[in-house]
Amino acid sequence: MPVTNPNRALWEKGDFTRIAETMRDSGEAFVETLGIRPGMAVLDLGCGDGTTALPAARRGGEVLGVDIAANLVAAGNARARAAGLSNLAFEQGDACDLGGIEDGRFDLVVSLFGAMFAPRPHDVAREMVRVTRPGGRIVMGNWIPGDPTLVAQILKVSAAFAPPPPAGFISPVTWGEEAQVRERFAAAGIPPADIAFARAEWVFRIPGPPSALLDIFRNFYGPTMNAYAAAAKDGREDALHAELLALFEAQNRATDGGTEIPATFLKVTVQRR
Repeated sequence: MPVTNPNRALWEKGDFTRIAETMRDSGEAFVETLGIRPGMAVLDLGCGDGTTALPAARRGGEVLGVDIAANLVAAGNARARAAGLSNLAFEQGDACDLGGIEDGRFDLVVSLFGAMFAPRPHDVAREMVRVTRPGGRIVMGNWIPGDPTLVAQILKVSAAFAPPPPAGFISPVTWGEEAQVRERFAAAGIPPADIAFARAEWVFRIPGPPSALLDIFRNFYGPTMNAYAAAAKDGREDALHAELLALFEAQNRATDGGTEIPATFLKVTVQRR
Protein backbone atom coordinates (compact mmCIF):
# COMPACT_ATOMS: atom_id res chain seq x y z
CA MET A 1 0.00 0.00 0.00
CA PRO A 2 1.26 3.56 -0.57
CA VAL A 3 3.46 5.10 2.11
CA THR A 4 3.40 8.91 1.86
CA ASN A 5 3.10 9.87 5.52
CA PRO A 6 5.82 12.46 6.33
CA ASN A 7 6.11 11.01 9.83
CA ARG A 8 7.94 8.01 8.41
CA ALA A 9 11.32 9.67 8.92
CA LEU A 10 10.46 10.55 12.51
CA TRP A 11 9.63 6.98 13.51
CA GLU A 12 12.45 5.40 11.51
CA LYS A 13 14.96 7.85 13.02
CA GLY A 14 15.08 6.15 16.38
CA ASP A 15 14.53 2.59 17.48
CA PHE A 16 11.08 2.48 19.02
CA THR A 17 11.62 -1.17 19.94
CA ARG A 18 13.72 0.13 22.84
CA ILE A 19 10.77 2.17 24.11
CA ALA A 20 8.40 -0.73 23.50
CA GLU A 21 10.49 -3.01 25.72
CA THR A 22 9.60 -0.79 28.69
CA MET A 23 5.84 -1.19 28.21
CA ARG A 24 5.16 -4.83 27.29
CA ASP A 25 3.17 -5.47 30.48
CA SER A 26 0.77 -2.64 29.63
CA GLY A 27 0.31 -4.02 26.13
CA GLU A 28 -0.64 -7.42 27.53
CA ALA A 29 -3.04 -5.86 30.04
CA PHE A 30 -4.73 -3.72 27.41
CA VAL A 31 -5.26 -6.61 24.99
CA GLU A 32 -6.81 -8.59 27.84
CA THR A 33 -9.67 -6.04 27.88
CA LEU A 34 -10.50 -6.39 24.18
CA GLY A 35 -12.34 -9.70 24.18
CA ILE A 36 -10.31 -11.19 21.33
CA ARG A 37 -11.54 -14.63 20.29
CA PRO A 38 -9.93 -17.29 18.10
CA GLY A 39 -10.36 -16.42 14.44
CA MET A 40 -11.22 -12.76 15.04
CA ALA A 41 -9.75 -10.53 12.30
CA VAL A 42 -7.70 -7.80 13.99
CA LEU A 43 -5.85 -4.81 12.55
CA ASP A 44 -3.23 -3.18 14.77
CA LEU A 45 -2.63 0.24 13.19
CA GLY A 46 0.60 2.02 14.06
CA CYS A 47 1.63 -1.25 15.66
CA GLY A 48 5.34 -0.67 16.23
CA ASP A 49 7.05 -4.01 16.80
CA GLY A 50 3.93 -5.66 18.20
CA THR A 51 3.39 -4.64 21.82
CA THR A 52 -0.33 -5.24 21.32
CA ALA A 53 -0.25 -7.29 18.11
CA LEU A 54 1.61 -10.24 19.65
CA PRO A 55 -0.73 -10.57 22.65
CA ALA A 56 -3.71 -10.33 20.28
CA ALA A 57 -2.30 -13.15 18.14
CA ARG A 58 -1.56 -15.29 21.21
CA ARG A 59 -5.27 -15.07 22.04
CA GLY A 60 -6.12 -16.54 18.65
CA GLY A 61 -6.77 -13.41 16.60
CA GLU A 62 -5.85 -13.34 12.92
CA VAL A 63 -3.74 -10.21 13.25
CA LEU A 64 -2.28 -7.78 10.74
CA GLY A 65 0.06 -5.10 12.08
CA VAL A 66 0.55 -1.99 9.93
CA ASP A 67 3.16 0.66 10.66
CA ILE A 68 4.73 3.57 8.78
CA ALA A 69 8.29 2.60 9.83
CA ALA A 70 10.03 -0.14 7.86
CA ASN A 71 12.41 -0.93 10.74
CA LEU A 72 9.51 -1.56 13.12
CA VAL A 73 7.72 -3.75 10.58
CA ALA A 74 10.88 -5.84 10.23
CA ALA A 75 11.23 -6.08 14.01
CA GLY A 76 7.59 -7.11 14.36
CA ASN A 77 7.87 -9.86 11.77
CA ALA A 78 11.02 -11.13 13.51
CA ARG A 79 9.18 -11.22 16.85
CA ALA A 80 6.23 -13.05 15.26
CA ARG A 81 8.54 -15.66 13.74
CA ALA A 82 10.41 -16.14 17.01
CA ALA A 83 7.10 -16.64 18.82
CA GLY A 84 5.84 -19.12 16.22
CA LEU A 85 2.77 -17.01 15.48
CA SER A 86 1.69 -17.90 11.96
CA ASN A 87 -1.54 -15.93 12.53
CA LEU A 88 0.37 -12.62 12.74
CA ALA A 89 1.97 -10.56 9.97
CA PHE A 90 3.35 -7.03 9.80
CA GLU A 91 3.45 -4.78 6.77
CA GLN A 92 4.36 -1.20 6.04
CA GLY A 93 1.51 1.21 5.44
CA ASP A 94 0.05 4.63 6.04
CA ALA A 95 -2.85 5.11 8.48
CA CYS A 96 -4.10 7.94 6.27
CA ASP A 97 -4.48 5.63 3.27
CA LEU A 98 -5.02 1.90 3.77
CA GLY A 99 -5.68 1.46 0.07
CA GLY A 100 -4.37 -2.10 0.00
CA ILE A 101 -6.95 -3.28 2.53
CA GLU A 102 -10.48 -4.11 1.46
CA ASP A 103 -13.60 -2.61 3.02
CA GLY A 104 -14.98 -4.32 6.12
CA ARG A 105 -12.12 -6.77 6.51
CA PHE A 106 -11.63 -6.52 10.28
CA ASP A 107 -13.73 -7.36 13.32
CA LEU A 108 -11.49 -5.16 15.47
CA VAL A 109 -9.21 -2.25 14.62
CA VAL A 110 -6.80 -1.26 17.38
CA SER A 111 -4.42 1.69 17.51
CA LEU A 112 -2.41 2.40 20.63
CA PHE A 113 -0.50 5.69 20.32
CA GLY A 114 0.02 4.97 16.63
CA ALA A 115 -2.58 6.36 14.23
CA MET A 116 -2.81 9.50 16.39
CA PHE A 117 0.56 10.59 14.95
CA ALA A 118 -0.54 10.38 11.30
CA PRO A 119 -0.79 13.86 9.76
CA ARG A 120 -4.36 13.79 8.39
CA PRO A 121 -6.70 12.80 11.23
CA HIS A 122 -9.93 12.90 9.24
CA ASP A 123 -8.43 10.50 6.71
CA VAL A 124 -7.32 8.24 9.56
CA ALA A 125 -10.84 8.11 11.02
CA ARG A 126 -12.37 7.44 7.60
CA GLU A 127 -9.94 4.62 6.86
CA MET A 128 -10.39 2.95 10.23
CA VAL A 129 -14.15 2.99 9.76
CA ARG A 130 -13.88 1.76 6.18
CA VAL A 131 -11.85 -1.35 7.00
CA THR A 132 -14.02 -2.30 10.02
CA ARG A 133 -16.92 -4.60 9.30
CA PRO A 134 -20.47 -3.65 10.34
CA GLY A 135 -20.82 -4.88 13.91
CA GLY A 136 -17.10 -4.50 14.52
CA ARG A 137 -15.20 -2.14 16.79
CA ILE A 138 -12.42 0.43 16.69
CA VAL A 139 -10.39 0.93 19.87
CA MET A 140 -7.81 3.70 20.15
CA GLY A 141 -5.47 4.78 22.92
CA ASN A 142 -4.43 8.44 22.57
CA TRP A 143 -2.28 10.75 24.65
CA ILE A 144 -4.19 13.68 26.17
CA PRO A 145 -3.14 17.32 25.65
CA GLY A 146 -2.22 19.09 28.86
CA ASP A 147 -2.36 15.89 30.90
CA PRO A 148 0.11 16.05 33.81
CA THR A 149 1.43 12.51 33.36
CA LEU A 150 4.57 11.38 31.60
CA VAL A 151 4.06 11.18 27.84
CA ALA A 152 1.88 14.27 27.43
CA GLN A 153 4.52 16.20 29.37
CA ILE A 154 7.39 14.72 27.31
CA LEU A 155 5.65 15.85 24.13
CA LYS A 156 4.92 19.29 25.60
CA VAL A 157 8.49 19.86 26.78
CA SER A 158 9.96 18.50 23.53
CA ALA A 159 7.76 20.81 21.46
CA ALA A 160 8.99 23.82 23.43
CA PHE A 161 12.60 23.07 22.45
CA ALA A 162 12.00 21.88 18.87
CA PRO A 163 11.59 24.12 15.80
CA PRO A 164 8.05 25.36 15.06
CA PRO A 165 5.93 22.80 13.19
CA PRO A 166 5.21 23.33 9.50
CA ALA A 167 2.17 25.23 8.32
CA GLY A 168 -0.98 23.16 8.53
CA PHE A 169 0.40 20.87 11.22
CA ILE A 170 -2.27 19.24 13.40
CA SER A 171 -1.00 18.19 16.81
CA PRO A 172 -1.26 14.43 17.43
CA VAL A 173 -2.59 15.02 20.94
CA THR A 174 -5.79 16.52 19.54
CA TRP A 175 -6.79 12.83 19.31
CA GLY A 176 -6.92 13.02 23.10
CA GLU A 177 -9.74 15.60 22.99
CA GLU A 178 -13.18 14.00 23.06
CA ALA A 179 -14.81 16.71 20.94
CA GLN A 180 -12.18 16.30 18.22
CA VAL A 181 -12.62 12.52 18.22
CA ARG A 182 -16.40 12.84 17.91
CA GLU A 183 -16.08 15.29 15.03
CA ARG A 184 -13.60 13.14 13.11
CA PHE A 185 -15.62 9.97 13.41
CA ALA A 186 -18.85 11.84 12.68
CA ALA A 187 -17.32 12.92 9.38
CA ALA A 188 -16.66 9.21 8.76
CA GLY A 189 -20.32 8.34 9.42
CA ILE A 190 -20.22 7.35 13.09
CA PRO A 191 -22.88 8.95 15.32
CA PRO A 192 -21.70 10.31 18.68
CA ALA A 193 -23.83 7.74 20.55
CA ASP A 194 -21.60 4.99 19.14
CA ILE A 195 -18.40 6.46 20.60
CA ALA A 196 -17.40 5.82 24.20
CA PHE A 197 -14.54 7.34 26.19
CA ALA A 198 -12.61 6.29 29.28
CA ARG A 199 -9.36 7.22 30.97
CA ALA A 200 -6.81 4.44 31.35
CA GLU A 201 -3.22 4.02 32.50
CA TRP A 202 -0.13 2.91 30.58
CA VAL A 203 3.01 2.09 32.53
CA PHE A 204 6.69 2.30 31.58
CA ARG A 205 8.99 0.00 33.60
CA ILE A 206 12.71 -0.67 33.74
CA PRO A 207 14.91 -2.11 36.49
CA GLY A 208 17.17 0.95 36.47
CA PRO A 209 16.71 4.56 37.67
CA PRO A 210 14.55 7.23 35.97
CA SER A 211 17.66 8.68 34.33
CA ALA A 212 18.10 5.38 32.46
CA LEU A 213 14.54 5.52 31.15
CA LEU A 214 15.11 9.11 30.04
CA ASP A 215 18.25 7.97 28.21
CA ILE A 216 16.13 5.49 26.27
CA PHE A 217 13.71 8.24 25.25
CA ARG A 218 16.58 10.60 24.45
CA ASN A 219 18.33 8.12 22.19
CA PHE A 220 15.46 6.17 20.59
CA TYR A 221 12.18 8.17 20.63
CA GLY A 222 11.75 10.40 17.59
CA PRO A 223 10.14 13.46 19.25
CA THR A 224 12.72 13.65 22.04
CA MET A 225 15.59 12.93 19.63
CA ASN A 226 14.48 15.91 17.55
CA ALA A 227 14.13 18.11 20.63
CA TYR A 228 17.63 17.27 21.87
CA ALA A 229 19.11 17.91 18.42
CA ALA A 230 17.40 21.30 18.18
CA ALA A 231 18.33 22.24 21.75
CA ALA A 232 21.97 21.36 21.13
CA LYS A 233 22.09 23.78 18.20
CA ASP A 234 21.11 26.77 20.32
CA GLY A 235 22.89 25.85 23.55
CA ARG A 236 19.82 24.67 25.46
CA GLU A 237 20.53 20.95 25.62
CA ASP A 238 21.39 21.02 29.35
CA ALA A 239 18.19 22.93 30.11
CA LEU A 240 16.08 20.40 28.18
CA HIS A 241 17.76 17.47 29.90
CA ALA A 242 17.33 18.98 33.35
CA GLU A 243 13.62 19.62 32.73
CA LEU A 244 12.98 16.11 31.47
CA LEU A 245 15.03 14.46 34.20
CA ALA A 246 13.06 16.35 36.86
CA LEU A 247 9.86 15.13 35.19
CA PHE A 248 10.94 11.48 35.11
CA GLU A 249 12.16 11.54 38.71
CA ALA A 250 9.04 13.26 40.03
CA GLN A 251 6.71 10.79 38.35
CA ASN A 252 8.53 7.59 39.28
CA ARG A 253 6.43 5.57 41.73
CA ALA A 254 8.82 2.63 42.14
CA THR A 255 10.34 2.18 45.58
CA ASP A 256 12.81 -0.62 44.83
CA GLY A 257 15.46 1.36 42.96
CA GLY A 258 13.82 0.74 39.60
CA THR A 259 11.49 2.89 37.56
CA GLU A 260 7.74 2.59 37.13
CA ILE A 261 6.03 5.62 35.63
CA PRO A 262 2.34 5.69 34.67
CA ALA A 263 0.89 7.77 31.86
CA THR A 264 -2.81 8.51 31.46
CA PHE A 265 -4.42 8.12 28.04
CA LEU A 266 -7.84 8.45 26.46
CA LYS A 267 -9.37 5.11 25.46
CA VAL A 268 -11.77 5.55 22.55
CA THR A 269 -14.21 2.77 21.61
CA VAL A 270 -16.18 3.09 18.40
CA GLN A 271 -19.00 0.70 17.56
CA ARG A 272 -19.45 0.19 13.81
CA ARG A 273 -23.12 -0.37 12.97
